[in-house]
Amino acid sequence: MDILKKLTEEFPSVRADRAQNIVTLIDDGNTIPFIARYRKEMTGGIDDQLLREFNDRLVYLRNLEKRKEEVAASIEEQGKMTDEIRAALDAAATLTEVEDIYRPYKQKKKTRASVAIERGLQPLAEFLLAQDKNADVQAEAAKYVDEEKGVATAEDALAGAKDIIAEIVSDDANVRKKLRNLFMKNGELTTRLIDPEKEGAKTYEMYADHSEPVGEIKSHRVLAANRGEKEGFLKVRIAVNEEIAKRIAGAGYIKDGGESTRLVREAVDDGCTRLLLPSVEREVRAALTEAASEQAIKMFEVNLRPLLMQPPVKDKVTLGLDPAYRTGCKIAVVDGTGKVLDKTVVYPTPGPKQNIDDAKAKLKALIAKYGVEIVSIGNGTASKESEIFVAELIKEIKEETGREVSYIVVSEAGASVYSASPLAAEEFPDFDVAERSAVSIARRLQDPLSELIKIDPKSIGVGQYQHDMDKKRLDFVLAGVLEDCVNSVGVDANTASVSLLRYVAGLNAGVAKNIVAYREQNGKFTDRKQILKVPKLGEKAFTQCAGFLRIRDGDNILDNTAVHPESYGAAEKLLKLFGYTDEDVKANAISDLPKKVKEYGEARAAEETGLDVPTLKDIVAELIKPGRDVRDSLPQPVLRSDVMDIKDLVPGMELIGTVRNVVDFGAFVDIGVHQDGLVHLSEITDRYVRRPSDVLEVGQRVTVWIKEVDLKRNRIALTMKKPQAKAQ
Repeated sequence: MDILKKLTEEFPSVRADRAQNIVTLIDDGNTIPFIARYRKEMTGGIDDQLLREFNDRLVYLRNLEKRKEEVAASIEEQGKMTDEIRAALDAAATLTEVEDIYRPYKQKKKTRASVAIERGLQPLAEFLLAQDKNADVQAEAAKYVDEEKGVATAEDALAGAKDIIAEIVSDDANVRKKLRNLFMKNGELTTRLIDPEKEGAKTYEMYADHSEPVGEIKSHRVLAANRGEKEGFLKVRIAVNEEIAKRIAGAGYIKDGGESTRLVREAVDDGCTRLLLPSVEREVRAALTEAASEQAIKMFEVNLRPLLMQPPVKDKVTLGLDPAYRTGCKIAVVDGTGKVLDKTVVYPTPGPKQNIDDAKAKLKALIAKYGVEIVSIGNGTASKESEIFVAELIKEIKEETGREVSYIVVSEAGASVYSASPLAAEEFPDFDVAERSAVSIARRLQDPLSELIKIDPKSIGVGQYQHDMDKKRLDFVLAGVLEDCVNSVGVDANTASVSLLRYVAGLNAGVAKNIVAYREQNGKFTDRKQILKVPKLGEKAFTQCAGFLRIRDGDNILDNTAVHPESYGAAEKLLKLFGYTDEDVKANAISDLPKKVKEYGEARAAEETGLDVPTLKDIVAELIKPGRDVRDSLPQPVLRSDVMDIKDLVPGMELIGTVRNVVDFGAFVDIGVHQDGLVHLSEITDRYVRRPSDVLEVGQRVTVWIKEVDLKRNRIALTMKKPQAKAQ
């Protein structure tokens, strides 16, 4: 296989020369963020997501070629290689096809066919397959009677020969491929509830007696059926027309040879029912699960990226509130940098120690003492009561002092996981678990990326069925998302935690720890080149990571930009070419640089500074806004000062909401009440939308209308389609 040709066919937006460049860059050990950001002239400027897809496919195709070589070598070793087998291997486009070709030559466990072969019945099977009309089948079978070998009669011999034929048909790669197509095009996935009275069975009510075409089933239903089967609630299978399957299986084997043909047909039918159909059904279910898992992982990736990239609420003193009933609400006040200033516990919610007046007094004192501007409330148990309490508190503070304080309810998913982790214990050894959680709730508003990066992505609370996924594959994909987000934002080398630094291109957990240890021993970095002094951080790692590490208030203004050190000389030439100095950059006095470059000619300016045009454009963008944060241009989180209850909602009410999670069947939207509402896929827009993720993402602000409110089940149905005004 010409892998490069295959890649350019599958990625038509990537030219052949650029595809070769990408392969070379990857093989040379360059990271995806580095290639995406600093080698645009070689890749055509394709983004990190497409680069990862390209790399995934490159790895798959290389593994496919390696497996073909292994299979070919094994068949050669057995002395059974033919031109036909070699051609089939060359043409195989998937690992499944390769394994089908290898199946007849693979060492098997003991089977009925292998026992028959040991008894010397292979020639009799071949005799039957020839299907000679004039042959005396019984006389031929009698030749193989041998009591020592366990063949007592001619009928025993024929039974063994039929077992061999059944396995030959079952191992036929062409037959298996045709049957897989039958399952995929005409199969019906059916589910049946085993015991409706069993505790928990209600969850799978819709699958009690369910059937739908394999070709149309949605990925989330595949995963739901799998989970129900795994938990012992559902019986799941894929059904096809067995008569059609038997005709497909026998097409290349059934001739017109009288008695021998009858026996071959019986063998084919047996092989189809006993071996082929169960085996191919397992393969098809595995393929459906793999495809559904990939889609679920994709949905997780689609949700996680905007969640991590939520705009930080910078430089504001924040009070984190972790709600609870019996044990009280844990409070942590952090300054604009996330440093903990104070902590306490209050009891404003129903419980044995409830004391609303005392809680108000304590929080008013903390807010006044530290100048708190925002209260960040976790959305877990007792969140609604806490929100009502905070809204009343804010109202009183405004009436009494005129001070403006806002609040926001944030997802506390994963906060408890982080709080009980060794990382949290190391960070706050003197805090109990709930106190650490309150700090996390405050910090995830101030800098979502820095805080959420500490939590296992599967616990962050977006996506669907993530705990059912292949762990290795899920971790690999999510690590890529974390890496892309961290590197697109950039990391302050003097303040970043080990959790954040380990996702910087070219670094790992060990080197990240060394960076933190180095700055603790030697003080702040003042120059990017100092990073080379960190133990185990060599030139190659420096090349990959340097552009993503920022030195704020350092010796060189370029150290606080995404300009890579390899381009510092060119950046200086660019500034000099247009009459600017480093001081002008520091003073943000070069806002007209883009205009001057355009007037001068980008290609000409690139040539004179020794740059390519894409890099020139990136450098210009960095120079006019040193220290910029790409997240600042995104919509800011919605802060509130009042509270609304689900009982206040009526159909037709228009609200502004924030998308909290996107799944295959719709999106969950926070509209300011305790319960998120669901916008079903069919209610997103009037035009056709294949998936909700095509038009919505986590953190996006949307206008919605209340469609239906079910107070009994605490459910809110929303629509993004503006209701038509009723005629008078």
